[in-house]
Amino acid sequence: MESGLSEIGSTKMFDGYNKRYRHNSETLGCSMTFSIYFPPSSHRSPVLYWLSGLTCTDENFIIKSGAQRAASSHGIALVVPDTSPRGLNIEGEADSYDFGVGAGFYLNATQEKWKNWRMYDYVVKELPKLLSENFSQLDTTRASISGHSMGGHGALTIYLKNLDKYKSVSAFAPIANPINCPWGQKAFTNYLGDNKAAWEEYDATCLISKFNNLSATILIDQGENDQFYPDQLLPNKFEEACKKVNAPLLVRLQPGYDHSYYFIATFIEDHISHHAQALAL
Repeated sequence: MESGLSEIGSTKMFDGYNKRYRHNSETLGCSMTFSIYFPPSSHRSPVLYWLSGLTCTDENFIIKSGAQRAASSHGIALVVPDTSPRGLNIEGEADSYDFGVGAGFYLNATQEKWKNWRMYDYVVKELPKLLSENFSQLDTTRASISGHSMGGHGALTIYLKNLDKYKSVSAFAPIANPINCPWGQKAFTNYLGDNKAAWEEYDATCLISKFNNLSATILIDQGENDQFYPDQLLPNKFEEACKKVNAPLLVRLQPGYDHSYYFIATFIEDHISHHAQALAL
């Protein structure tokens, strides 16, 4: 399948450009969109991948986060993929907000019905290759990763399993221990089947015991007024697991903040600075 890459939108912002693209994904077997913020820079820009949460597309972060201000001043490109395959018309794919379309969970599904749901390979392999082949202004060898909620789960797990590929990770309100929360259990049962060992391969709290030779501190922000904090996100479980192996972690509980992009917009500058430091090394 030819990538058929085409630009479908462009807007100037903080002297750089938000650009949106469509291409044919071989990994997912469908047409996909993604967004890039290109900072104003005479040098090749390092890349910060942003993975979004349930129900999102590649546009939510670009429109709502305000991340471009800090990305522009630090000279970092923002790369934002979609959250699942789309347009495959698999029966039941859009029946609920937390599974199927808009809910890829950044894993490679093993169940036949959901075999196109391979967002892990899309983010880790296909997208970086597409970027390096088509955008000479990006330095894809210098990359970091971040995300929100389901995307925070994606960022943490992808980072831990690919420490050679990413310089740093951060997350907003990540689903930090999905094998022990309703969202994760529903998604993993359907995508991965009943083999609990397979689930652990996509759970940051399980992975940190195996992959903890980290070059940068993990940064997590969590709003204390987040409705999903007590039952779905479980950052305390991840924190305990990090302590056991002395993995460098900073969890900041933010009083009064919820699960929304208002929360993300408030602290995104800190996250970009965190990654800028790691990407400069």
